[in-house]
Amino acid sequence: MRKRKQNIILENIKLVSAGSKGVAVGRTDEGKTVLVSGAVPGDIVNARVKKSKSNYYEAEMIEIVERSPFRVEPKCMHFGVCGGCKWQNLSYDKQLEFKQDEVYNHIKRIAGIEDFETMPILGSDEQYFYRNKMEFSFSNARWLTQYEISSEENFGNRDALGFHIPGMWSKILDLKECFLQEDPSNAMRLAIKKHAVENGLEFFDVKGQQGFLRTVMFRQNSKGEWMVLFQLFREEKENQQKLFDFMLSQFPQIKTLLFCHNSKQNDSLYDQVVKIYSGDGFLMEEMEGLKFKIGPKSFFQTNYKQALNLYAKTLEFADLKGDEVVYDLYTGTGTIAQYVARKAKQVIGIESVQESIDAAKEHAELNGLTNCTFYCGDMKEIFNDEFIAQHPKADVLITDPPRDGMHQKVVEQILKIAPEKIVYVSCNSATQARDLALMKDHYKLVKILPVDMFPQTHHVENIALLIKI
Repeated sequence: MRKRKQNIILENIKLVSAGSKGVAVGRTDEGKTVLVSGAVPGDIVNARVKKSKSNYYEAEMIEIVERSPFRVEPKCMHFGVCGGCKWQNLSYDKQLEFKQDEVYNHIKRIAGIEDFETMPILGSDEQYFYRNKMEFSFSNARWLTQYEISSEENFGNRDALGFHIPGMWSKILDLKECFLQEDPSNAMRLAIKKHAVENGLEFFDVKGQQGFLRTVMFRQNSKGEWMVLFQLFREEKENQQKLFDFMLSQFPQIKTLLFCHNSKQNDSLYDQVVKIYSGDGFLMEEMEGLKFKIGPKSFFQTNYKQALNLYAKTLEFADLKGDEVVYDLYTGTGTIAQYVARKAKQVIGIESVQESIDAAKEHAELNGLTNCTFYCGDMKEIFNDEFIAQHPKADVLITDPPRDGMHQKVVEQILKIAPEKIVYVSCNSATQARDLALMKDHYKLVKILPVDMFPQTHHVENIALLIKI
């Protein structure tokens, strides 16, 4: 280790494993842990320390001394600048291996549980072009590369349409290509930018909070039908009509085109009034005979094919015989609830977002499911003794909480009603393991199944089966 000015440079650090958020992990000669961004396990690197803690360093790779045998060439020209797909430079079989290890280690270390079956991680058949929803931002302050800055060239037009640079919300990477959503996603994005520049449409100024074009969202269903939603900072009737008509004429795949005028400080859609310019305002999706109406604000799994696998495995873990009462906590729009309802006596779904519950009820009616009931409320408040007293006892409980996991009050209530079986679906195995630790005196963790919903990233889902002791 040597110091250059105020920088601490760590030399010849061998990276042996993957850590949370996609960093590679190694140790100094003194045994201190080093978390290195921009590298992959198997690399030997020199790295610059960004943060120094008592028992570990956070560092960024500045030079590869020896390349990892697990390294692959990234497909995307924006790799390393764009904040997504951080594992494009790591072979897919190793991505799966490290994701499985992360889930297993979280449960052993955080939950303190040793004796359980770990099923092989369920990989995604599609490692690229697997997302059915993408959102891109407009900006008049395109991100400049270090090369462009050092060239001292005058960049007059800095309009961009793409992704936010990590940690720099006002800067947008102007995307030339993206391998996350299938065609015509790239073609539509590039066509929108070209039309906007040629017609002098004003791109959004994040710092100044002014402009016209703010964001655009592309959503598709499994039948190849597309939804396009524009967020506009202000109304410009002639310009927006010209843009919308251009898109509809160029891309017949667009089933519905929507827009809203959003002059808030943030571009969150959920409190906005969305208007229909063309089509019905929604797409229909089908999953093994079940129909779902997907609107602009609807939550729906972004990896459709892998979501089918996730739901099938959830149902397999539940092992329903047909006479069970099933509680589905954090039910969202009721996709899992309705997927398992055909094998259950009754399903009771609870969710905090009213629009999601409205959609769940509509979907149940659309699918002719009379054994599903849905309730809206803050989970830790509505899932109480009074609610339990008014409903049949749960034989099986399925829970699929957000990344923060379940509130302690919810865990306590689950233990109080004591269903025979719990199937815990999680998008964050660390908070899942924390919750499992709270239940391990009452429930045996039988098995887990990691599921890779997001190839080329460090994110991983996990399904856990618990049986009452």
